[in-house]
Amino acid sequence: MCNPLYLLPFVASLACPSDDFGRTRASFYHEDMHSWVGREANESLGKRASDFQLTDEERNLRDIAYYFIEPPHSHPAWKAVFGDYERIPAPWRRKVVFDHTLYGRRMIDEPHRSQTSAYTGLIEDVRNDGTMLDQFIPVAMRINDLDIKRNKALGIVTEISQREYGDAQARMCENVLVVQWVQQAVHQRVASYRWALERLVIQAPDMMAADADRLIAQLSHRASEAWTGAPPVVCRALRVGG
Repeated sequence: MCNPLYLLPFVASLACPSDDFGRTRASFYHEDMHSWVGREANESLGKRASDFQLTDEERNLRDIAYYFIEPPHSHPAWKAVFGDYERIPAPWRRKVVFDHTLYGRRMIDEPHRSQTSAYTGLIEDVRNDGTMLDQFIPVAMRINDLDIKRNKALGIVTEISQREYGDAQARMCENVLVVQWVQQAVHQRVASYRWALERLVIQAPDMMAADADRLIAQLSHRASEAWTGAPPVVCRALRVGG
């Protein structure tokens, strides 16, 4: 399977409507296609979104965040049929309870020549999440550090307008909430992977289960511990059950 890092520029577009010969429409390829993630996070809490343009780091944060916000699949995305690309509601707006069994049921229901392919698919999905987390966490840390500087600058910038001040505050809040959204999404993925592994163990026991269990535990630890050391600049930390 392909490394997810190579899929970032078009990972979301795989779910877009197709053009002739099954190709994704060119109109869906644009650099700010995931800018809605921050806006959705703020608006789901009744806060207005910032009118500031995204920085390169902020755009990168939202692009990688989308990888985790999308539910995990038990087969390569390019072999699936998704339908139109749609925005995903933030967890603070969502009323539907997260179904941690969906991933496992889809994976187990797929025909496999042997149980090895099912374990291999699960292990690769968990490893891919770890790889993407390696990319996401440093970006989140850099943005947090820059937002600390931005917040301090608000007190010394001359002739700042009320609108500029509000946009700066809104952007910092967006950045914090995007990170929190990903944190919850990773925890949900861990719950999904654990449920799937438990079903595989009782339906098709294999020595590969130990490797899968170890990788899931590592991902769970990173989802809980390996985040920014500094507290959020603005916005209260929100915990949303899944």
